[in-house]
Formats: sequence, structure tokens, C-alpha cells
Amino acid sequence: MHLPPLRLSALVWGLAAAFYLFGFFQRVTPASLAPDLMRDFALSAAGLGNLSAFYYYAYAAVQIPTGVLVDRFGPSRMFLGGALLAGAGSLIFAWADTALAAGLGRALIGAAHGVAWVSMLKLVTHWFAPSRFATLSGLSLAVGTLGAVLAGPPLRWLADAFGWRSVIGASGLLALVLAVAIKLAMRDDPTARGFASYLPKRDHDVPKASIAADLRAILRYRNPWLLALVNSGVCGAFLAFTGLWGVPLLSQVHGISVAQASLVTSGMLVLFAAGAPVFGVWSDRLQRRKLPFALGGSLMLAGFAVLTALPAAPLLLLVPVLLAASFGAGSMALSFGFAKESAPLRLQGTATGVVNAGVMLGTLVQMPVIGLILDARWQGVAINGVRQYDVGAFQAGLVFLLAWIAAAVLLLLGTREKPRAGPG
Repeated sequence: MHLPPLRLSALVWGLAAAFYLFGFFQRVTPASLAPDLMRDFALSAAGLGNLSAFYYYAYAAVQIPTGVLVDRFGPSRMFLGGALLAGAGSLIFAWADTALAAGLGRALIGAAHGVAWVSMLKLVTHWFAPSRFATLSGLSLAVGTLGAVLAGPPLRWLADAFGWRSVIGASGLLALVLAVAIKLAMRDDPTARGFASYLPKRDHDVPKASIAADLRAILRYRNPWLLALVNSGVCGAFLAFTGLWGVPLLSQVHGISVAQASLVTSGMLVLFAAGAPVFGVWSDRLQRRKLPFALGGSLMLAGFAVLTALPAAPLLLLVPVLLAASFGAGSMALSFGFAKESAPLRLQGTATGVVNAGVMLGTLVQMPVIGLILDARWQGVAINGVRQYDVGAFQAGLVFLLAWIAAAVLLLLGTREKPRAGPG
């Protein structure tokens, strides 16, 4: 049999990437909608942080089970179920009349999109050559991040024109349309379409242990767990800032509009998206993961150190620094290839799930904790029902975030480059 034509591989990957893009859009919507959500649900900063974190609670909870289930049952079923659940969650969020109902909708969306990344990487191993894995990991992350860009100024403009509930409801209907397309066109492996798979037959036939056995087995490999903690800082902190607290900081400290602040965080997301494939290509050429990842993480750390020290510095200084830090954060895409190479074939989906869970672990803790820090330093000022925080309050939250990033970069030094197949 011949290998699949590129257009067919691209179609399968494109459907997966579209779902991932939609997930990124939903992930960061609270940043652009923060004033609306705080007003409609009477939320403090801590309340807004908790509402946003519902997505991450559910996302993180499904990561390791998703890795195991993808290894056992295939990614296309996971994508189909995820798209249906995402549509339902979006509609619940749009129609919610209480913060609890909104949180339930956000949790369903998070659980739905928790299957996307691990499932997409599994598809890549079947539909593309192994030499393209890191490059496609970076490209996938870049495409997904464009969804977060759409959740910036475009979402704000649409919310102002039609109301945030109408926009989120429409996005839920689009998720259901995507579910139909996934059902019709996505397959786990090229052999289902009469083509040869890029995954050798002997690898298809790897015996599957029980789910509990897979979870016990992955505990014996150090890299996935270390990389999960690294991602909690390098990527988790980036998402906590761009996905929620960056817009309030920029708008309240620097006196710019929410739409203008969203432009800055959207620019950060674009640079993050650009960094992922650049680091991926560089890593593939070097045939190394640790060095490029360490350099990218250090760039992220340096940028946030400047922001923490000078949060009220002129935007002419801060914006380039934030963009450079965002480009460095894109190096986190290397963690998935790194983890994949650190475990045997039957555990690769589980290893990837562990690493991806680290991203959410960081964000789900950081978002509400920063909210608590802000509320503890609130001076009692509110405008149109939205609490206002001074530069000292935001700086205290940034100190917490910076310490987490620094610890993550140090943990990266403990990983082992291309460990042997045995426990490491």
C-alpha cells in the first residue's frame, strides 16, 4: 500500500486543529469578557479567577485518563465526543443565570477540550512521518493559539455588538457542526482509507495493559512528570496572564481600554504561536529537546522578571518585553516530543497526557490565587460594578507568578535528554 496523500493527512490534521483552535478560543474568553462576567454574576477578582479556572479544573482532570483512552480506543472517538460536549457546555455557559451554572458550562467545555491535544498528537504519529513530529506539534500549537487571538479584540467587538451570550451561544453551535465533520471525515489511521500507516505494523500490535497498569507504569519514568511541572510554569503562567489577568493589569494600570489591552495579549499569543513551530523546527534539526526548551523558558523568565519589577513602565518598553517572553514560552511545544521519546510506545499517549496536565495544573492554581492576592489588596474602588486594583496589588500577583516560572525553569535542568527505554 502507498502512504496517504498529503491532502488527506492535512484534512485529518486540519479537523483536529480546528477543534483545538476552538478550545483555545473558549479557554481565554474570560479575559475579554471580564467586565461583563464580573457585572452579570457580581464577581470579585477571586470569583472571576475561580470561574475561569473551572475550565482548567476539568481539563486537567481528564488529561491522564485521555492519554490512556486514546492509546486504547483511538483519537477520532475522543474528538467526536469532545466536540459534542463542547457544544453543550458552550450553550450552558451562554444561557447561565448564576455563577454556578456558568462554572458548570465552563467545566464541560474544559473537559471536552481536554481530549484535543493528546488525541491530535496521536493522529500525527499515524498520518505523518516521525521526522515531522516536533514541527507539527509546534504548528498545531500555533494554529490552536490563533483561537485565543480570536478571543481577544474580535470577541470584544462582537460582544459589544451582539452581547457576549449570543456570541458564546453561536460558538457552541459551530462546535456541533464540527462534530458532524469529524464523524464524516476523521479516521484514526490511514489503513481505514486504504493507505499505509506511518506507524509500523509492529507498533499497531503492541499489547495493551489495563488502564491501571498503564498509570502505574508511567510513574517509573521521570521525564514526563518533570516536564509536567516545567509546563505548569513556562506555559501555565503564560496562560494565566494572557487568558485572564493581563487585560485587567494593562487596562487598569496603564489606563487603556479593554479592547486595547486585548490587542496586547493577542500579540503575545501570536508570538507564542510563532515560537512553537520555530522551536520545533530548530529542535528537529538539532535532534535535541532540552537545550532549545531551556533557552525558550529562560527568555520567558527574563521577560516576566522585567514585568514584575516594572509593571507600570511605559508600554513602549513593556510590550516588546512581553512579546519576547511569549515567543520563548512557545518552546513548551517541545515538551510533548520530549515526553514521547521518554516512554515506550504503549505509554506515549499517557506520557503526553501527564505533560499536558501540567499546563492546566499551573493555570488552575495561578488564576484564583492571583485573584485572592488582588482582593486582599483591594482599596474599595469599583467602577460600574467592576473592582479596580492598584499597581501594588498587581505586582504582588506577579511576584507569585514569577517564582513559579523560576522554579519550573530550574526543574527542566533535571530532565534527561533522550533517556533509554527503561525507567529513567
